[in-house]
Amino acid sequence: MTIRVPEELKERIENTASLQGVSINQFALYAFTKELSELENSRYFKNRLKGKKREDIIKSFDSVMAKVPARDVPEWDRIP
Repeated sequence: MTIRVPEELKERIENTASLQGVSINQFALYAFTKELSELENSRYFKNRLKGKKREDIIKSFDSVMAKVPARDVPEWDRIP
């Protein structure tokens, strides 16, 4: 597959791939895969939440979270 990109973008891709220690092809595969996953996830959640009211979503979330047993938070996991 051949993709035409502006020279500035090509340089940015080459620099980033070099910093990551991978080839341009490996970096492009990673970038395409990541972006496709994000687009697919976004579409999934938009469809899943379509027509639902914000209050109902929050109520459902709170209902699920209420089922999680309370526990002490370890010191290493606390926000200072």
